[in-house]
Amino acid sequence: MGSEVSTRAGRTARGAVERRQAILDGAFTVFARRGYAQACVKEIAQEAGVAKPTVYNHLHDKESLYREAVEAAADRIGTRTLAVVEQLRETAAGTGPRAALTAVARGLLREFGAQEAVAVRQLASAQAAQFPDLAASVRERTALRVRSALADRLARLALDGHLSARDPELAAEHFLSLLTGSLEYHPAAAPETAADPAVDVFLRAYGN
Repeated sequence: MGSEVSTRAGRTARGAVERRQAILDGAFTVFARRGYAQACVKEIAQEAGVAKPTVYNHLHDKESLYREAVEAAADRIGTRTLAVVEQLRETAAGTGPRAALTAVARGLLREFGAQEAVAVRQLASAQAAQFPDLAASVRERTALRVRSALADRLARLALDGHLSARDPELAAEHFLSLLTGSLEYHPAAAPETAADPAVDVFLRAYGN
């Protein structure tokens, strides 16, 4: 009997988690499509495949939906960009930096230019007056997170003699700025169009 009750409770908990995730995903989709002001909870419920009261059971109001949906998407973006940066571990094992840095640059540009990432940036900035801390939260979960991880990888490359980077965090900022600057001016360009020149410039400054 105890085992059956425990199993039933586990299924209920998993179901609640799945419904909450569906609501956050639906909310993000609707907010990205309509913006904060035009989005309504009824449409979010329809997008998530749940009843409108279920939305309020999990997240109490539209403001909570907005904040948590944007932050959840920012976390997904942060996780994907960290996975791209982790490719530099292979370089630290003994290969040259150019190929790995180029692969990372292309991967990061793909992530930065992805529809979800663009929507997160737009949603965080669009409601900056109403949610003054949301933009900072998104920045912490995405830009600052990837900068920290990249600085750690660049520090390892410098220790192994592949780079000359006395300040790995500054080097990471320069690398990312080369990528995001190109994305700002050429948002539709293929990743390699911006990535390859960015790596060339970076290695002229930091290569051995």
